[in-house]
Amino acid sequence: MRIYDGSPRQDWEEVLRSVGAFADAEKLKELLFLELEGGFLLQGLALPGGGNDSDSFGALAKRTYEMTDEQVAELMDASAAKRGSADRDRPLPDLINYYELGMRIIGAYVDSQKAHDVFLFEQDGSFVLRLFGVAGSHGSGHQLSEFTKDEILAMIEAAPEQRQQPAPNTSGAP
Repeated sequence: MRIYDGSPRQDWEEVLRSVGAFADAEKLKELLFLELEGGFLLQGLALPGGGNDSDSFGALAKRTYEMTDEQVAELMDASAAKRGSADRDRPLPDLINYYELGMRIIGAYVDSQKAHDVFLFEQDGSFVLRLFGVAGSHGSGHQLSEFTKDEILAMIEAAPEQRQQPAPNTSGAP
C-alpha cells in the first residue's frame, strides 16, 4: 500500500478496520470501497439527516467520501485510541460495529494475499473483493473473492480466541 511505505503501519487490516469504524459511525450500509492513487473512495447508503420531510423520511441517500491518505491515517489513529471500549458482551447479530470488525477480517485476508489495488463492495453483510497482484498467482492479474455474512460473523466470533493463541515459531529456533 502506497500510503504507509517505509512505515511500520503497512497493513490493510488496520486501514479497512478504521474505514469500517468510520462507516459504522456514519451509519452507512451497502458499501463500495476503492483504492485510488492518493487515497480511497468510500460510498454507502444512509438515512438522510435533517428534518421530518415526509417525502424523504425513511429514504436512503447515497453518500460518497473521497479520503486522502492523511485522512485515513487520522482515522487509524482515532480508531487505535478507542480500542478496547466496545461492549464485548453484545450478541453478534446486534453488532453496532459490524463494518469495523468485518472489514478488519477482510483487511487481514488482503494482507495474506499481498495484494494491492483493492476494490470491494458489500451488500447485506456479504463482501465481494477484487484484488490485484495476488501472492502465488501466475503473473499479474485480478482475483475475485467472496465472504458471506455468515462467514464474516463466524470469523468475528472466532477472532478473540485466535488472538489469544501464541504466534507460530517461524524462526527455526526451538
